[in-house]
Amino acid sequence: MNKKVLATLEFDKIIAKLAQHASSEAGRSFAEELKPSHKPEEVQQWLDETEEAAAVIRIKGNVPLAGIYDIRPHAKRAQIGGVLSGVELMRIASTIAASRHIRKFIEDVRSEGQVTLRILPEKTAMIPVLTDLEHKIKHTVDENGRVLDSASDALRHIRHGMRSAESRIRSKLESLTRGQSAQKMLSDAIVTIRNDRYVIPVKQEYRSHYGGIVHDQSSSGQTLFVEPASVVNLNNELRELTVKEQYEVEKILRELSAETAEHAPGLFTMTKMLSEIDFIFTKGKFARSMNATKPLLNEEGYIHYIQARHPLLPADEAVASDIEIGRDYTAIVITGPNTGGKTVTLKTTGLSVLMAQSGLFIPAEDGSETAVFQSVFADIGDEQSIEQNLSTFSSHMVNIAGMLNEIDHESLVLFDELGSGTDPQEGSALAISILDEVIARGARIIATTHYPELKAYGYNREQVINASVEFDVETLSPTYRLLIGIPGRSNAFEISKRIGLNSAIIENARSMISADSHEVDNMIAALDTSRRLAEQHEKETRDYLRDTEKLHRDLQKEVIAYHEQKEKMEEKARAEAAAIVEKARAEAEDVMKELRAMRMSGAAGMKEHELIEARKRLEGAVPEQKTKKPAIEPAKRQWKPGDEVKVISFGQKGSIIEKAAGDEWVVQMGIIKMKVAESDMQFIKSEKKKEPKPIATIRGKDFHVSSELDLRGERYEDALKRVEKYLDDALLAGYHQVSIIHGKGTGALMKGVRGYLTKHRMVQSIRFGGSGEGGLGVTIAELK
Repeated sequence: MNKKVLATLEFDKIIAKLAQHASSEAGRSFAEELKPSHKPEEVQQWLDETEEAAAVIRIKGNVPLAGIYDIRPHAKRAQIGGVLSGVELMRIASTIAASRHIRKFIEDVRSEGQVTLRILPEKTAMIPVLTDLEHKIKHTVDENGRVLDSASDALRHIRHGMRSAESRIRSKLESLTRGQSAQKMLSDAIVTIRNDRYVIPVKQEYRSHYGGIVHDQSSSGQTLFVEPASVVNLNNELRELTVKEQYEVEKILRELSAETAEHAPGLFTMTKMLSEIDFIFTKGKFARSMNATKPLLNEEGYIHYIQARHPLLPADEAVASDIEIGRDYTAIVITGPNTGGKTVTLKTTGLSVLMAQSGLFIPAEDGSETAVFQSVFADIGDEQSIEQNLSTFSSHMVNIAGMLNEIDHESLVLFDELGSGTDPQEGSALAISILDEVIARGARIIATTHYPELKAYGYNREQVINASVEFDVETLSPTYRLLIGIPGRSNAFEISKRIGLNSAIIENARSMISADSHEVDNMIAALDTSRRLAEQHEKETRDYLRDTEKLHRDLQKEVIAYHEQKEKMEEKARAEAAAIVEKARAEAEDVMKELRAMRMSGAAGMKEHELIEARKRLEGAVPEQKTKKPAIEPAKRQWKPGDEVKVISFGQKGSIIEKAAGDEWVVQMGIIKMKVAESDMQFIKSEKKKEPKPIATIRGKDFHVSSELDLRGERYEDALKRVEKYLDDALLAGYHQVSIIHGKGTGALMKGVRGYLTKHRMVQSIRFGGSGEGGLGVTIAELK
């Protein structure tokens, strides 16, 4: 992408907004150097990175990226033998600690299993572990970069001596400031420092009283800062200790710098990986701030943005529009008056393409798709050049001429007010000729124009479609919504009438317009009316569908809850039965033990009543089984389809649909069809009407068919077999809508499943899941 196009579309402003979300200078540098790529594999990799970061941010909120510095200059200087300062070493330790935190953070997120991560763990795995160096630096240098007393025994002794000397000096000088003559001879009763030596402020006339050395004087010359003779030796001692301290500190830093140099390659790698990770999360934060989504990629030059917004406009001000180009038509000609939003549409499209090819999410709804173009060209705005003495028209033509030297079938071309700035007749002819040339090369084009001649152009070319930006005549203002397929109207007469212009003048003006123009305007008006009516019907249908889906989901929840409750009760009953059987078994075992004991003690001597009593105890150990007696018909009944029955185990009424295997029948209870044993049915009455046509039996592992099919992790062939079987079961279960969960992944499974559903004879329509239904990882199929 050339720099002029990036500047024209204001891509630099996108970069500036992106860089604000970086946590480190290195990450900010990555953001500021970002440029769109024309390699599909690279673009996909970048988008996958952003997707992982956005998912982590959505789940965790914050990412521990604080404390990262660009330590490459420090590591390089240590490598060539330089001595690093305490601050530089502390930055190295801070960066190592940050790498440890982010590595653990990513590992924890992955182990929780809420989101699938691939790229981020790969990058954290490449970060070298330098914990020993981190600890050594932190045991040597404090947070402000000062070498700690504990860094060496020698330094500890030196600083102890320095504190002792300072204490003696201060004690001596403070005794002088508290003396009887201090108020008279001193300018102020304080102890201060000049030239790294402790002094007191003495009035000029009493200089000789204290002796010692004068180190400074006030600006007026009335006060001298004197080091009294009584503390000169103490100050000398302190100065010697200070020199020793500096030497010892330098020695410690030199040793630590040498050790840092050994780890320089690892520090270079660490900085690079942390910068990339910071940049990846910068993209994720930027996506969240814009409420942006990941677009699907293709290499067919197809763009379909769903409710796309201009990325530089405030979210509450930007008007969303659907933009589609590249399949049924390769060129869009947007006509209409100024200030209607035509240029905003051009920039929205161009910026969204550049953002996607830079690995950034775009401000559009889920399911939006974009192409990877080899080049993007834009001729937008007034580019008049005073230095070159070119008019606006000439400037545009110079720009377009340069573009025509490079445009091919892998290009996106944006023309703003094509052919303007010259005679309308010549300008419109030139605009048509330019469009014909660019269309012939196979490029994707969006052009705006004032010329009414180009309205007909859209109808006369197969690959071209008209469009306009909606204008509300009632409010006399544009709505900024893009209307594909409807050319723009000037609305001059309607606006004039609304603001009170004389009707006679308006009618006179109408008479001057040609019949063809009247027909075109009437056609546009009719299209606009039809569009509004269609939108109203679509909204009503969508509302009805939403209510129906909600009712269906509620019913599904109730059915699922019922089955869960039933399973719990059955499990409880099985547990109680098992306990009873176990108790009976234990009782029987006790009786058998007693019988054996009696036999061993001499069975011949046993009394008859003892045997009878033991036999009764053995029989009593068997749990009593209660059988349910039919309330109405004890005899075997000849069941037939159409009979109304009561399913005893459920307490619900239903009707028999058809015979199943064995002694089971398919019974319909409301929206639920299930197989019921004859012993679990109670006859109510026979159906006098014509017997319903038998339907195929659901031959699954259970009578219940879920409204969702999860294919994640399945192989392609196995997944399609499962979809085929599942659709049969769902149709027989009476479902009107099912959800196929295929995940996003590489997109292969998703495309295969959606292709199969599109061709299936019993699938009426498909769509991606909504924001609460799984998004692009789920396909919703409407069944016939």
